[in-house]
Amino acid sequence: MPLKDTMPESFLRIVTTHDDQGRSIVRSVDRLTPSPISNGPADFQLVWTTPSVPADLNRGDDGAQEAGLTLRGGSVIRIVDMPPGAASPMHRSFSIDYGIVLSGQLELELDGGEVVALAAGDIVVQRGTNHLWRNPSLQTTCRIAFVLIEAAPVVVNGRILEEVHP
Repeated sequence: MPLKDTMPESFLRIVTTHDDQGRSIVRSVDRLTPSPISNGPADFQLVWTTPSVPADLNRGDDGAQEAGLTLRGGSVIRIVDMPPGAASPMHRSFSIDYGIVLSGQLELELDGGEVVALAAGDIVVQRGTNHLWRNPSLQTTCRIAFVLIEAAPVVVNGRILEEVHP
């Protein structure tokens, strides 16, 4: 696999809340940096999770609990830095995913054979399909923000399409 063009850049996570009078205030500002994952060719940084949907805005936790690819009953937002030339394995989850390309290039490949080229600013609404992500650039890391919310399984002709995890 080609080397990354640069070390992943950090980003700010700003979390808001309310003071005792109900005024909006900043609760925290944290600098986060994606780090390598053990089972794939990308760097991940969990940004926030909610254990349920709808989210309980009265909870005081930090919202960054551990989560797998998705969080049963909840939501997840994470940043993924995909190195030049890297590709994820084919996978499917019981979730609706919003993928926003922040920088670089990305390809979405579906198990039906379709490939869609994406660039910074493009958004994918991933509806439980079996897919993989590929960075076609040989020089530039692609940064993507993913928001995943649990969904009911997809049923086709009376058959549940099972989750596929790498």
